Amino acid sequence: MGGDQKQTTGPDFAAGIALAELSDGGKMLGHVGDDPVLLARVAGEFFAIGATCTHYGGPLAEGVIDGDTVRCPWHHACFSLRNGEALRSPALTPVPCWKVERRGDRVFVRDKMERDALAPTYPVAARAEAQRIVIVGAGAAGTAAAEMLRRCGFAGPVIIVDDDDGSPYDRPNLSKDYLAGNAPEEWIPIRPPRFYDEHRIDVVRARATRIDVAARRVEVEGREPIAFDALLLATGAEPVRLPIPGVDLPHVHLLRSLADSRAIIAAAGRAKKAVLVGGSFIGLEVAASLCTRGLDVHVVAPESVPLARVMGPELGAFIRKLHEEKGVVFHLERKPARIDAGRVTLDDDTTLDADLVVIGVGVRPRLALAEQARLSIDHGVAVNEFLETSTPGVWAAGDIARWPDPHTGERIRVEHWVVAQRMGQTAARNMLGARERFDHVPFFWSAHYDVSINYVGHAESWDALRVDGSAEQRAVAVRFESRGKLLALATIFRDEESLQTEIAMERAVGGR
Repeated sequence: MGGDQKQTTGPDFAAGIALAELSDGGKMLGHVGDDPVLLARVAGEFFAIGATCTHYGGPLAEGVIDGDTVRCPWHHACFSLRNGEALRSPALTPVPCWKVERRGDRVFVRDKMERDALAPTYPVAARAEAQRIVIVGAGAAGTAAAEMLRRCGFAGPVIIVDDDDGSPYDRPNLSKDYLAGNAPEEWIPIRPPRFYDEHRIDVVRARATRIDVAARRVEVEGREPIAFDALLLATGAEPVRLPIPGVDLPHVHLLRSLADSRAIIAAAGRAKKAVLVGGSFIGLEVAASLCTRGLDVHVVAPESVPLARVMGPELGAFIRKLHEEKGVVFHLERKPARIDAGRVTLDDDTTLDADLVVIGVGVRPRLALAEQARLSIDHGVAVNEFLETSTPGVWAAGDIARWPDPHTGERIRVEHWVVAQRMGQTAARNMLGARERFDHVPFFWSAHYDVSINYVGHAESWDALRVDGSAEQRAVAVRFESRGKLLALATIFRDEESLQTEIAMERAVGGR
């Protein structure tokens, strides 16, 4: 994934700094040789770790210190100041650490320490019966779970079943920089080609067709059944297909997989006019990416203000204006009636020229395996606070899981990459007997040209919406409240406030 840029600003920590230069609770950006280093002082102790987030290269020096951890301002990854460990996604790889020496009234940073990304760091004792773990799905939840099992020291077989030849990859980038042509191919794989072999994670390229709960095995197309002691379902979601004429024409695309993104990129190279059907985050990110590639882009959506249902009318109007300034044309309160070669006809008989059509009207959870296995279904796979399903020994995580959220007091299901990764990590620890409740605050980000929106929390509805600042000035925070309680916060270029809100919401329910 992207973001290996190095910068050597600030003091040379190898030469030392005076104690008085860094107050308790403070942090400082400097370097050791060519490596940018973050030096922090917490409760009288000094810590030195790599200053660049291993997710997308976010500047940790601009993040928030929370106890003996630091959180990245961009996408809320969290690292241990003590050992550089990536404590929560979207970062999966630790940052390097340096030894810190205190001599008199000066502090020196020396001796860089690095380790394997999956070195056991979570002391979870594996249950005797969990000797063979199978994961169905190589998306965010499934791969994060597999890695966490190894980080917990689990030495037994870990098998991932998935028929997507490109997985696992950085799915959020498929509609953002990769589709726009700003991210190179090497940013897309989550791990290098031999990573899973080296860590004894067996990726089976086949489709899981049935779960035999009684026999504790997963039936797989074209292969022998795979036995399990513990099973994680992380089958993700699939794009909604519109029931209108023309959706199967060759110039009409959906976007979910890496293959889908590559197909749209290839089509964009031949196209001049694109129509995006749907005003979802994915739809508008695709609109921004195709506009960046120089296409004439039109967006068709049933809403009067795009994204207002999630972001509120102020941010929705700002996002619309942002796209319009780049040349995107909106056709709001409209739906497509049919698609033909070279054009899209709307429900008011308007016709739009289109040699490329992308449909982004949402996704639905892939529940067929769970339904076949007779797991409890409640607008998703129902799980308890430990992410275990109605069948003992079977867990679910990611887009399919509907869990009791301690922040809202309701059962919710969300379709966010970071949430899926964190659920996978929690499920993995629980499969090994940790009994850790999933109480993370939901988080996602959405990128539109040079503007990124961070969203903390979950608000399906609200009775008060409070706007502080100005989206037009690229510095705004929007609070979504119900009965005086904060449910969610959306921000643009107010990263510290977003992080502090996440921390406060965690503490409100006794989270980490």
